[in-house]
Amino acid sequence: MPISHEIKPGQSVELLKELHILTRDGKLNQDSRRKLKQVYHLFNFIQPLLDEVLATRRNLTLADHGAGKSYLGFIIYDLFLKAREVGQIYGIETRETLVNKSRELAERLGFARMSFLNLSVEESIHSPQLPVQIDVVTALHACNTATDDAIRFALHKQAKFIVLVPCCQAEVAAMLNKNKNQSFGKTPLSEIWRHPIHTREFGSHLTNVLRCLQLESHGYQVTVTELVGWEHAMKNELIIARRTGAPRNNALERLEQILRELNLEELRERFIY
Repeated sequence: MPISHEIKPGQSVELLKELHILTRDGKLNQDSRRKLKQVYHLFNFIQPLLDEVLATRRNLTLADHGAGKSYLGFIIYDLFLKAREVGQIYGIETRETLVNKSRELAERLGFARMSFLNLSVEESIHSPQLPVQIDVVTALHACNTATDDAIRFALHKQAKFIVLVPCCQAEVAAMLNKNKNQSFGKTPLSEIWRHPIHTREFGSHLTNVLRCLQLESHGYQVTVTELVGWEHAMKNELIIARRTGAPRNNALERLEQILRELNLEELRERFIY
């Protein structure tokens, strides 16, 4: 059966079918062609980071936190690690059914250096099943506070790189809404989130601003861009953090000031530790 020229040489056709990028008869329709371009676009952001790790050491560890069906981990393994003799990918997920399915698929594909762990965030931080240090931590569309869990894990593991595509940032918006009446008397900035649609949009934006300041306060250089062409146009913000070990001087101070000014000090423990 002829394979589309858009598929890279050596890619697993079975995996692409499992991810619904190829149809069961191995064809690309318009929708799956769009998905394939999105896969390549995301991988193009991550590949240079993997190359950089392997340029300085002989091994590579990557943890995909809140992995779900381990979509991202499988793609990275197929396009990057499969052709190399080094590297291990860990998929961390709390839903046991998804973990078991990922294990079965990896075994079927012969992806021997993939491990899938049914662990909570707290368990993943301290589990002997994971290395003391992880090179790259990813979280793709980890919903709401699951992205913060991935950040906490990455900071504990002193990850060299953190790659995040946040999703459904509802916690900050809920806190803005809860304290709305009190905030009206505290700051004119409360007009920014007075209307419900603005509360949701501003809360989502603010969540990622706080995350970036948090990462900078822990010694990471942060780049924020768009994950152009992703299927969720409203959820395509990409945050890439590189560990430098040199905290931005005023990051923690700015973070604390924002929480105070916007009446969000109840969230201090989530962003400051």
